Amino acid sequence: MKFDELNLIKPLLKAVSEEGYTEPTPIQVKAIPHLLDGSDLMGCAQTGTGKTAAFALPIIQKLTNEKPKAVRRPVRALILAPTRELATQIYHSFESLGKYTPVRGVVVYGGVGQRPQADALNEGVDFVVATPGRLLDLMNQGLARLDTVEVLVLDEADRMLDMGFIIDIRRIIRAIPSKRQTLLFSATLPKEIVRLAGNILRSPVSIEVSPEMPTVELTDQQIYMVEQADKTDLLIHLLEDPDFFRVLVFCETKFSADILEYKLNEAAKLKTSRHSGNRKHKRAEAIHSDKSQKDRERVLERFKKGEIQVLVATDIAARGIDIIDVDHVINYDFPTEPQDYIHRIGRTGRAGATGIAISFVTWRDRMMLKKVEELIKLKIDIIKGHPFESTLTPSTTTAKKSPGSGRRRRRR
Repeated sequence: MKFDELNLIKPLLKAVSEEGYTEPTPIQVKAIPHLLDGSDLMGCAQTGTGKTAAFALPIIQKLTNEKPKAVRRPVRALILAPTRELATQIYHSFESLGKYTPVRGVVVYGGVGQRPQADALNEGVDFVVATPGRLLDLMNQGLARLDTVEVLVLDEADRMLDMGFIIDIRRIIRAIPSKRQTLLFSATLPKEIVRLAGNILRSPVSIEVSPEMPTVELTDQQIYMVEQADKTDLLIHLLEDPDFFRVLVFCETKFSADILEYKLNEAAKLKTSRHSGNRKHKRAEAIHSDKSQKDRERVLERFKKGEIQVLVATDIAARGIDIIDVDHVINYDFPTEPQDYIHRIGRTGRAGATGIAISFVTWRDRMMLKKVEELIKLKIDIIKGHPFESTLTPSTTTAKKSPGSGRRRRRR
């Protein structure tokens, strides 16, 4: 199927073409016709499946074709997202896809001054993309009115639940008209999300698109059994490989991310001095929720440009950050939930490209590794042959490979 078979208006088709999209993704094929018809929707899908365009295109078309009754631009569409990064990404998608339409919007999030956001709302916008906390702050100050909202989108609802936004979301929903179109997207469907959907959706269309592992098949997954004390040395060794060009490293805590950033950069300085500057070593920077929004955006931009090669992150970067060309994701600390493993490795193997996901697994992580393998229905290869071979478990090693060699996984 082609985009021009989805009954989209010409300005949207032109923008889609210029963005380089040739064929709609499965979720776009399934969702767009129903959304154009005005149906509520329950979508089980995660970042990387094309879901943003799946709801952005119908919303932009609705806002373009159906003129508002009020003279001043009222807020007619509200999109709620769990993080500043995801909200910004969604807003930029709306801007890109709607550039040939008169639709205008604003992105609202905390960590920055509220005056520009309040001014944009006061001038009038057609849509708002927001994180729940900052939007509720503006509402409480009388700076954001939502009584004209016609379409509500809850994106990554399970993540908002995990982050404690459920009370804020319910307060926001009470402030918007009950007669509206509502869309809910979630990567997983815990009972709380199913209960929320039952309360706010009316006869919804249900769509499920590879909810658990949309990018697993495009990612070569590898395990290093390692002692906790050897992790940093192993990581430094792996990063010496020139094929590790744009690397995303996940840590469990903000403190450990900062410490790892320091150790990687100190090791790089030492190696640079030994080689008298003739060899370029990789620079690392950390990103987590204690960083200011300005610093986070600066670090992400430098990472995208290749000015830094190693991004050390907590799970704040697991969803919602669209960084293309990440060649390696490394779980320095193994995730504590199986679904988080999927979200993390989903940062590589995007847009049809293959990527490599490497996980450092200690003895305490063995049960979680088993749960991950049950979830993805794959046996992940355990690597043998790196300089820290003494920490491996020979009885469970399934392959001999050099670091980062990229051998394919074996299906069960």
